[in-house]
Amino acid sequence: MLDTKISILGCGQMGLACAGILQEGGFGDEGGLTMWAYEPEEAGQLQSERTSPRLDGVRLIDGVRATSDLDEAMEGAGLIVSAIPVQFMRGVWGRIDAAKLGGAGVVTVSKGLEVGTKLTPTRVIGDALGGEPGGGLCVLSGPAIAPELAEKLPATMLAASANGELAERVQRLFSTPWLRVYTGSDVTGVEVAGALKNVIALAAGILDGLEMGFNAKSALLARGLAELVRIGTAMGAQAETFFGVAGVGDLATTCFCPMGRNRSFGEALVRGESLDEFNKRTGAVVEGAATVRAAVELAEELKVEMPIARGVHSVLYGGADPKEAIRALMARELKEERVG
Repeated sequence: MLDTKISILGCGQMGLACAGILQEGGFGDEGGLTMWAYEPEEAGQLQSERTSPRLDGVRLIDGVRATSDLDEAMEGAGLIVSAIPVQFMRGVWGRIDAAKLGGAGVVTVSKGLEVGTKLTPTRVIGDALGGEPGGGLCVLSGPAIAPELAEKLPATMLAASANGELAERVQRLFSTPWLRVYTGSDVTGVEVAGALKNVIALAAGILDGLEMGFNAKSALLARGLAELVRIGTAMGAQAETFFGVAGVGDLATTCFCPMGRNRSFGEALVRGESLDEFNKRTGAVVEGAATVRAAVELAEELKVEMPIARGVHSVLYGGADPKEAIRALMARELKEERVG
C-alpha cells in the first residue's frame, strides 16, 4: 500500500519528533500528514502556531494538519503512528472502528506496560480493536531521545513486526540522514525492553539523587539488563534482542541522559518531590512509575527474579527509604553472575 496519508495519534514529545522525521521524508505536503491531540486547545494551538512548547526544534510545515477530531485524523490513513502514553492508549483505541482502518498499518512508539492487564502497547491496541489491524502492527523503538531527534542528532532505532513488509515500510519512512532504522521481528522483546528500561532509569535517578557515583550506575545498568532479559525471555522474547539498539542501547541512554523523564523523576524523588508534583512541574508522563507496578505483578506470575524492579516499587509504593532499598539490594545473597 502506498502511504498517501500518515496520521500521528498523540502530540507529546515523541509524536512531535515523529512528525519532524516524516516531514523530512516529504510527508506533510498537501495534507499528507495529520496530528491528533486529545485536547482541542492543544490541537488549535498546534494548527495555528505550527509549534508546541512540549518540544523545541520541531516546526510543522504548512501542509500538516492538527485536529482533536479522531475520525477526521484517521480518515484515509495508510499508516497510523500511535504516540499515546500507554496508560491512555486503550481509551483512545477503544473509540476507533476497526472496520474503518481497512488495510492501514499501525506503528507504536509508546513504551510501557498497561497497569491491570500487564499488556505491551501493540497488545493493548489489538485488544482494544478486537484483533490486529489489516495492515499489521509494528513497534518502533530505540535510544532516541525526542529533543535530540528534533535537533537532528545521529540516532538509531529498530522497527519490529511479525509482518516483514510493514517493518520494512516503517524503516523506509523513518530513515533520514541522521536516523538509521533497523528491522526485526521480535515485537515482544523490543516492547519489553522499552517498557522495563524506564523502571531501571528510575533507579538510576535515585542513585544520582543520592550521589552514589558511576560505579553504582554502571552496575545498575548491567544488572538491570539481566532483569530485562529474564522477564523478556519468560514472555517469549529472544535474548539477543536485549543486546541490540532497542535493548541495552535504549537502556544506556535512558539511565544516563539528563533529559530523560524517568531518570529525572528518580532524582527528584530523592529530593522529596512526589510523582504528582513532578508531573505538574514538567508536564511529562513518567511511564516507569506505572510500569513498575505491572512489572512486579508480572514477575510474580512468571516466577522471575527482579530485585531492582521490586526495590523501585518499594520506594514508590511501599514507603521504603531509597537508601534502605539500595542497602537491601547490596545485602542480597552472594552468588554467581548470570544474565538471563
